[in-house]
Amino acid sequence: MGTQSADMKREAYAAARTIAPKLHVYFAAHRETALRQGETNLAPLPEQETIETLVDAAFWASLRREEGFVPRISLAYLPQTQAERPLLLDRPLAIDPAVLTRVAPAVERPGVHLGVWRQQDELCIWGATRGIPPLCFVVEVSAPGLLVVKHHSGHQTRKFTNVAVIEGDRIKLVEESVSGPEAPPLFKSLIAFDSPGPGNHSAAAIIQLAAAMREHGHGGSLLFVPAETDSWRASIMQPMRYAVAPPYPATAAIAAVGGLTAVDGAVVLNTRYEVLGFGAKIVRKSGSPTVEQVILSEPVRDAKPSAVHPDQLGGTRHLSAAQFVNDQHDAVAMVASQDGHFTVFEWSECEHMVHAHRVETLLL
Repeated sequence: MGTQSADMKREAYAAARTIAPKLHVYFAAHRETALRQGETNLAPLPEQETIETLVDAAFWASLRREEGFVPRISLAYLPQTQAERPLLLDRPLAIDPAVLTRVAPAVERPGVHLGVWRQQDELCIWGATRGIPPLCFVVEVSAPGLLVVKHHSGHQTRKFTNVAVIEGDRIKLVEESVSGPEAPPLFKSLIAFDSPGPGNHSAAAIIQLAAAMREHGHGGSLLFVPAETDSWRASIMQPMRYAVAPPYPATAAIAAVGGLTAVDGAVVLNTRYEVLGFGAKIVRKSGSPTVEQVILSEPVRDAKPSAVHPDQLGGTRHLSAAQFVNDQHDAVAMVASQDGHFTVFEWSECEHMVHAHRVETLLL
């Protein structure tokens, strides 16, 4: 088949070996649960060795360049018989960083995967596909040295579930659930993804907004405020710089709303998903104390919440968002950083302070 190359004699990626057994256990457990629930047409369970090989190849490919461009690749482990309308290659390709980098421009659009399976007892790329079955193992190159392991969940509300984020030698296994009164509602719904957040917030819509805020790369802030009251205006410099009248329905153009966050200041969105304005300047409410500490958490396995000063989260946007929620307990603030971090601020009744959740591991 000719799928070996000199490039495959490269140094092994240590993180691939570390995470492979954990990912195998994850996929095996979820497959067993799905079978017990009567689900069919599940993707095959990848062996530990297969996982290690795919993560290793994806990592080294992420560090290469093809005509100056960073490769964006998604590898999916499945036979071509389980793919929907696959594009099939006449000759299979090697699981090799150099090969992956060369074909990356053809498959860099979101939702396109290079299909990987064993032929003649050797892993190779048989083609490309958009449609993959539930629990299909996917490793995606998000940025140089940054990989995301995910799978198709089988539900339309959430096409993919992030399992792990690997950046260099750092491995983050995504927490599958969160419980306890200390976790505010929206954070729980973002992890569960199938339950509503506070007020009328839908976790799916929140994820779409977050993706739109991250896409422009400028960083930005968005404030969710109650539709039934104007008390939030006490925390916004008046008049609001770019007030919108009448309120604009955001659900019709979520990407456009995300673009508004690139303007200096915050977008204000009510719980009916109506844009009330953008470029809003947050001010401390009269008589309210300055926020000095927030609880910081991340939906990563074994990560412990910690109390930090808002300055440790980032710049002015983070400090302003924390102050806004500290003054307006029934509001939610979201901040996208230029470095890729994404933070959700909510008031925690249990802890009687602002809770800041770093959720970029759910968004990659």
